[in-house]
Amino acid sequence: MGDFVVITPKGELKRQLLVIEMAGRVCYQSLKGAISAESSAAFIRMLLKRGHESPLEHSAVTIKFVGCSRGFTHELVRHRLASYNQESTRYVDESDARFVVPPHRDENTPITLDDGREMSLSEMLAEEERFYRALKQSGWPPEDARQVLPIATRAEIVVTANFREWRHIFEMRTQKAAHWEIRSVMCRLLIELKKLVPAVFDDFTLQGTDKNGVPFFAKGKS
Repeated sequence: MGDFVVITPKGELKRQLLVIEMAGRVCYQSLKGAISAESSAAFIRMLLKRGHESPLEHSAVTIKFVGCSRGFTHELVRHRLASYNQESTRYVDESDARFVVPPHRDENTPITLDDGREMSLSEMLAEEERFYRALKQSGWPPEDARQVLPIATRAEIVVTANFREWRHIFEMRTQKAAHWEIRSVMCRLLIELKKLVPAVFDDFTLQGTDKNGVPFFAKGKS
């Protein structure tokens, strides 16, 4: 299953809360009094309660995702208000590609094909990898050979977005209807960011787990 690294230093995340309070106070011309860690936390919670989230855009959080599938990254990049850099299959040799499979499925269970043959998921993925290597050995460049790689192929991606956009991503990708892979990773990232900057994310609450044990969250629900 995929994982992540929070690239933005913890101290920088906390400093950004002060900037958010300063920006928000301009809206109300309530600039009297010192801005502190305590005041910014209270101010941000007030903004969220009012639905006034634009001050949260004066921030940036960078996350590196590793071990996630191309299916995961295809869903993630649909969130347009962010910056992305993703591992290239044109320039990276995928001869030793690794794949993400549903953890709630037995990848070694034989599946009967329409021609009567039996093949498990793990065997099929191994066959695709062998075919990719064969294409490379026959002279195909990676940018051509990559066409046979499945959406399960692992890829790394670095994402930078502001707090408001991360809240939107979490609202969409940690709910029960989200795909199990991106939901599993995003729920763990949400838990980590709730620890680092609780004022921004502590209105997201765990609602339970699905039939496969994958958690799901909701915004503004206890």
